Order: sequence, then structure tokens, then C-alpha cells
Amino acid sequence: MSMVPEKKYVPGIKRVIGVVSGKGGVGKSTVAVLLAQSLAAKGHKVGVLDADITGPSLPRLLGLENFRAESDGQKLYPLENDEGIKLLSINLLSEDEDAPVIWRGPLLAGALSQFWEQTAWGDLDFLVVDFPPGTSDVVLTAFQTIPFAGVFIVATPQDYVSMIVRKSVRMAQMLDTPVLGVVENMRSLICPKCGEEIVLFDDGNGRSAERLGLPLVASLPWRKEVAQARSLVWKELPEEVRMDAAKISFVAEKAAPPEPKGSDCPPEKEGCECGQQDCCSSCGSNPGAAE
Repeated sequence: MSMVPEKKYVPGIKRVIGVVSGKGGVGKSTVAVLLAQSLAAKGHKVGVLDADITGPSLPRLLGLENFRAESDGQKLYPLENDEGIKLLSINLLSEDEDAPVIWRGPLLAGALSQFWEQTAWGDLDFLVVDFPPGTSDVVLTAFQTIPFAGVFIVATPQDYVSMIVRKSVRMAQMLDTPVLGVVENMRSLICPKCGEEIVLFDDGNGRSAERLGLPLVASLPWRKEVAQARSLVWKELPEEVRMDAAKISFVAEKAAPPEPKGSDCPPEKEGCECGQQDCCSSCGSNPGAAE
């Protein structure tokens, strides 16, 4: 059986960008939020899918933890924060954000599929997917189901972390998911008092991205104003943080959306009303279909 079944396209979503790591605690969710905020600040329509079902943190980071998403029985409706970013997370569907999600793998994967296929995202230029760490059922389901334009790998520059993260890189490659590069986090610390940069994780030669065989997209130092913030507000972030986030969003903007297979689209005579296959559920998410 092929590990790469046909992807399921959602009309209106032009590019899907994943944020992945084989290791927890490396700042993956923070990177996902900064990426989404940078894209939104450039004028793009952006949504975020919180695929970390058992450890959701995005509602807090995006300032939406006190709100609840709704469903009409057929579709889920994401919430939109003050920056215009749409979000769907399991914590937006729970009455108690402290309640643990104690589900086995198939249920977790099913929730992800529902978030992707049954959510009224509307028209989006980018959907950012924040993954759980590792190579679990959720990650497998996402790589097999969602047509990613690419994924970023987040890692701290430590040799053993690179070994673990390589598993995620190889998984993406095995499932035909493009890897856009490495976002290195917390190599250094910016002292909140004097502004001096202090090395935290020194792997000896600064070549952690090279060991992963990927380009280094950005290196983000630890900053108190980011690490200890309850929520991240783009206009309140230091200019250096926004500049680092812009490096990541620039690479995301250059990522080409995957082309649906011709067999995924019904012939014009079987329902295409536009004459260009745009009304097809597959091609509707392909920005090149109408160009």
C-alpha cells in the first residue's frame, strides 16, 4: 500500500505551510504564530490550524483563550483574533482549557481530518499548521491528507536534537512533503538587562542545519519578552523579532503550492461551471487554476 495517497484539497486555501519538529520544547508553536503574524502583516489572509491536539497552546498565544468556536453540526467555524488571523484549536471547542485530551491515535488523527476538511476557513492565502512533536498518527495523517506547499523544521542546535529531528525530516521526504528549511531556536539568549547576546547551545561549529541537510532559514535567540508573554501581539514585538519572522514568511511566500492530479478534477461537462475547473474542489485551492 502506498504511503502517499491522494491529498484532499479544500477550496479557497492557496498554500498550507507546516511547522514541525521531532522534539518537544523547541519553540515550535511560537514559530508558527510568528510566521502567521508576519504573513498577516504583509496583507495575506491567514489561518492557523492547531494540530497539537493533546498540547494546544495557540489560543493563548493568539489571544483567543477566553473564546469558544462554534459548529452548526456540519462545519466548524474558526475564531479570528484582532490581527485578522483565523484559528481552530481543540481548546476552542472545550469548556475547560485545563481538561486533558485522553484519546488514542485514531481519534486524534480523526480530529485533525475534521479540522482540515470540515472547517469553514473561507478564502485563505496561507494556512499554517502547528504540529505536535514526533512522528505520531497525527503527523502521518496530516502528511498523507493535506497538500502542503512545504514545512519548516524547528530545532535547537544540539547534536542529539538534530538526530531526533532528522526523523521528522525523513518522514516528510518519504511522504512527498517539501521541507523548506530549518528554523533554529534558542542558540543564544539576549540579556534583558544589558542586551548582550549569550550563547546557550553551542554545538561547536554552528552547523546544525547543515547536519540536517537543509538550508538555515532563521536563527531566533531566546528573548524574555517573547518567551514569557502570555500572548504575542505583533505590533508590540521588538523589531528584531519581526525581522526574524519576516525571513521565515519570505520563504513561505516563495513555496509553490502543489498541483492537483488531473484525475482529481471532474471534467468540465460533469460540473465545472467556470470553464477553468475553478469550481472543482481540488482546483479551487490551486491559485494557478484561474491564471
